[in-house]
Amino acid sequence: MDTTASASRHISTRINRPVRDVYAYASNPANLPEWAHGLGGSISTIDGQWIAESSPMGRVVVAFARENEFGVLDHDVTLPSGETVHNPVRVIADGTGSEVVFTLRRRPEMSDEDFRRDADAVRADLSTLKRLMERA
Repeated sequence: MDTTASASRHISTRINRPVRDVYAYASNPANLPEWAHGLGGSISTIDGQWIAESSPMGRVVVAFARENEFGVLDHDVTLPSGETVHNPVRVIADGTGSEVVFTLRRRPEMSDEDFRRDADAVRADLSTLKRLMERA
Protein backbone atom coordinates (compact mmCIF):
# COMPACT_ATOMS: atom_id res chain seq x y z
CA MET A 1 0.00 0.00 0.00
CA ASP A 2 1.27 3.46 -0.94
CA THR A 3 1.35 5.64 2.16
CA THR A 4 2.95 8.65 0.48
CA ALA A 5 0.75 11.69 1.04
CA SER A 6 0.30 14.19 -1.74
CA ALA A 7 0.11 17.92 -1.26
CA SER A 8 -3.46 19.23 -1.00
CA ARG A 9 -5.15 22.60 -1.10
CA HIS A 10 -8.61 23.21 0.27
CA ILE A 11 -10.27 25.82 -1.91
CA SER A 12 -13.64 27.13 -0.82
CA THR A 13 -16.28 29.72 -1.38
CA ARG A 14 -19.31 30.79 0.63
CA ILE A 15 -22.62 30.88 -1.24
CA ASN A 16 -25.63 32.74 0.09
CA ARG A 17 -28.04 29.89 -0.67
CA PRO A 18 -29.16 26.90 1.43
CA VAL A 19 -27.14 23.69 1.25
CA ARG A 20 -29.99 21.76 -0.38
CA ASP A 21 -30.15 24.28 -3.27
CA VAL A 22 -26.41 24.33 -3.90
CA TYR A 23 -26.11 20.56 -3.62
CA ALA A 24 -29.09 19.93 -5.95
CA TYR A 25 -27.60 22.19 -8.63
CA ALA A 26 -23.94 21.22 -8.31
CA SER A 27 -24.62 17.48 -8.08
CA ASN A 28 -26.40 17.41 -11.43
CA PRO A 29 -23.74 16.58 -14.05
CA ALA A 30 -25.84 18.26 -16.75
CA ASN A 31 -25.09 21.61 -15.03
CA LEU A 32 -21.28 21.18 -15.12
CA PRO A 33 -20.73 23.15 -18.35
CA GLU A 34 -22.38 26.18 -16.73
CA TRP A 35 -19.95 26.39 -13.83
CA ALA A 36 -17.09 23.86 -14.09
CA HIS A 37 -15.22 25.15 -17.12
CA GLY A 38 -12.27 22.89 -16.33
CA LEU A 39 -14.42 20.02 -17.59
CA GLY A 40 -15.24 21.76 -20.85
CA GLY A 41 -18.24 23.29 -22.52
CA SER A 42 -20.42 20.22 -22.97
CA ILE A 43 -21.28 16.98 -21.25
CA SER A 44 -23.60 14.15 -22.21
CA THR A 45 -24.49 10.64 -21.15
CA ILE A 46 -23.17 7.88 -23.35
CA ASP A 47 -23.85 4.27 -22.35
CA GLY A 48 -24.71 5.41 -18.82
CA GLN A 49 -21.52 7.45 -18.33
CA TRP A 50 -21.15 11.23 -18.22
CA ILE A 51 -18.68 12.21 -20.96
CA ALA A 52 -17.14 15.66 -21.36
CA GLU A 53 -15.94 15.77 -24.95
CA SER A 54 -14.47 19.25 -25.07
CA SER A 55 -12.47 19.44 -21.86
CA PRO A 56 -8.99 21.01 -21.99
CA MET A 57 -7.69 17.49 -21.23
CA GLY A 58 -9.58 15.87 -24.11
CA ARG A 59 -12.47 13.42 -23.72
CA VAL A 60 -12.97 12.62 -20.03
CA VAL A 61 -15.44 10.50 -18.07
CA VAL A 62 -16.96 12.08 -14.95
CA ALA A 63 -18.49 9.92 -12.21
CA PHE A 64 -20.12 11.53 -9.16
CA ALA A 65 -20.73 10.00 -5.75
CA ARG A 66 -24.29 8.79 -5.35
CA GLU A 67 -26.83 11.33 -4.16
CA ASN A 68 -26.56 11.68 -0.41
CA GLU A 69 -27.74 13.77 2.51
CA PHE A 70 -24.23 14.76 3.61
CA GLY A 71 -23.36 17.20 0.80
CA VAL A 72 -20.67 14.94 -0.64
CA LEU A 73 -19.98 15.88 -4.27
CA ASP A 74 -16.88 13.77 -4.74
CA HIS A 75 -16.27 12.90 -8.35
CA ASP A 76 -13.75 10.92 -10.35
CA VAL A 77 -12.45 12.21 -13.65
CA THR A 78 -10.97 9.56 -15.92
CA LEU A 79 -8.48 11.18 -18.28
CA PRO A 80 -7.79 10.09 -21.86
CA SER A 81 -4.66 8.32 -20.56
CA GLY A 82 -6.86 6.08 -18.39
CA GLU A 83 -5.67 7.74 -15.17
CA THR A 84 -8.50 8.52 -12.76
CA VAL A 85 -8.29 11.64 -10.61
CA HIS A 86 -10.43 11.65 -7.44
CA ASN A 87 -11.79 15.09 -6.50
CA PRO A 88 -13.21 15.44 -2.96
CA VAL A 89 -15.88 18.17 -2.77
CA ARG A 90 -18.29 19.04 0.04
CA VAL A 91 -21.24 21.39 0.37
CA ILE A 92 -21.58 22.26 4.03
CA ALA A 93 -23.95 24.50 5.97
CA ASP A 94 -22.69 27.94 6.90
CA GLY A 95 -25.47 29.66 8.79
CA THR A 96 -28.35 30.00 6.34
CA GLY A 97 -25.93 29.69 3.43
CA SER A 98 -23.38 27.16 2.26
CA GLU A 99 -19.69 26.67 1.88
CA VAL A 100 -18.37 24.59 -1.00
CA VAL A 101 -14.97 23.06 -0.28
CA PHE A 102 -12.91 21.46 -3.05
CA THR A 103 -9.80 19.52 -2.05
CA LEU A 104 -7.26 19.80 -4.84
CA ARG A 105 -4.65 17.07 -4.71
CA ARG A 106 -1.33 17.47 -6.42
CA ARG A 107 -0.56 14.60 -8.77
CA PRO A 108 3.04 13.33 -8.68
CA GLU A 109 3.98 14.63 -12.14
CA MET A 110 2.66 18.16 -11.52
CA SER A 111 5.02 21.09 -11.43
CA ASP A 112 4.46 23.94 -8.97
CA GLU A 113 3.11 25.98 -11.88
CA ASP A 114 0.68 23.22 -12.93
CA PHE A 115 -0.60 22.90 -9.35
CA ARG A 116 -1.04 26.68 -9.09
CA ARG A 117 -2.84 26.76 -12.44
CA ASP A 118 -5.21 23.96 -11.32
CA ALA A 119 -5.91 25.82 -8.06
CA ASP A 120 -6.69 28.99 -10.01
CA ALA A 121 -9.07 27.03 -12.27
CA VAL A 122 -10.89 25.55 -9.25
CA ARG A 123 -11.19 29.02 -7.68
CA ALA A 124 -12.65 30.36 -10.93
CA ASP A 125 -15.13 27.47 -11.15
CA LEU A 126 -16.27 27.98 -7.55
CA SER A 127 -16.62 31.71 -8.18
CA THR A 128 -18.84 30.95 -11.19
CA LEU A 129 -20.91 28.53 -9.10
CA LYS A 130 -21.34 31.23 -6.45
CA ARG A 131 -22.40 33.83 -9.03
CA LEU A 132 -24.93 31.46 -10.64
CA MET A 133 -26.41 30.30 -7.34
CA GLU A 134 -26.74 33.77 -5.83
CA ARG A 135 -28.34 35.14 -9.00
CA ALA A 136 -31.07 32.49 -9.01
